[in-house]
Amino acid sequence: MKKVNFMKINLIIQMIILALGQKSEVDMWTLKNLSHNQRIYVPLDNVDLEQSQRLTLMLKDLIGGVKIGKEFFTKFGPEGVTKIRNLGMPIFLDLKFHDIPNTVAGAIRSAISLEPRIVNVHALGGRDMLLASRDAIDNEINKLGCKPPLLFGVTVLTSMDNSDLLETGIPGSVLEQVKRLTLLCVESGLDGVVCSANEIETVREVGGPNFKIITPGIRPAWFERGDQKRIVTPGEAIKRGGDFLVIGRPITQSKDPADSLRRIISEIEGELG
Repeated sequence: MKKVNFMKINLIIQMIILALGQKSEVDMWTLKNLSHNQRIYVPLDNVDLEQSQRLTLMLKDLIGGVKIGKEFFTKFGPEGVTKIRNLGMPIFLDLKFHDIPNTVAGAIRSAISLEPRIVNVHALGGRDMLLASRDAIDNEINKLGCKPPLLFGVTVLTSMDNSDLLETGIPGSVLEQVKRLTLLCVESGLDGVVCSANEIETVREVGGPNFKIITPGIRPAWFERGDQKRIVTPGEAIKRGGDFLVIGRPITQSKDPADSLRRIISEIEGELG
């Protein structure tokens, strides 16, 4: 007798329920009245598609969206992204494009067909690459008549510190580099940057109140640091002015991701009062 895959059946049932009762999305192009939950993006680092789908359904309506990075995209490609998007979850397509301007512009145009909420590029790609990215989005949405994804520039990875920058030939501090790259992104028309919470105040000074900030390297007080060198708690990141928080392992490595998320929200509320 063939063994019944109850986990797969449960996944199918949840997808049918979702299709029958879609809720209207929160408009994150404007950041007004966002709850703490809606500021959180959870990375789908698991390379099992069914597990990623289950996690997405489990967290749907509890978070702002999911982040899909290189590991997931390399294994499952655009089809995998579409399967997650069809579950009704906003997507931050975290592919950090970094190449010559024409190549990055082409990649951005292809990415827009996947309807991500957020896309990003490495700010170190330079002014011409950033401008080409901006133009690619503006031209493509005019053709398709869809909402543009938010375009973010990655400044300095949260796994790097001053000594790491120096080894790559970049003198000065992380803060100085983030400030330079933020100004470049502002001048190139990007919507915001990705930086650690330690640089939020500087980014806000350079970019102004409407410039958006994504903050990775977030760890609740009860979770280990891991390989992140520039981290803060979720509440502190929001207090400093972060708009979106990327919180991964404390949720994805938990036996009960929804409960861990509730603990994080409780911690945020405790810190912010």
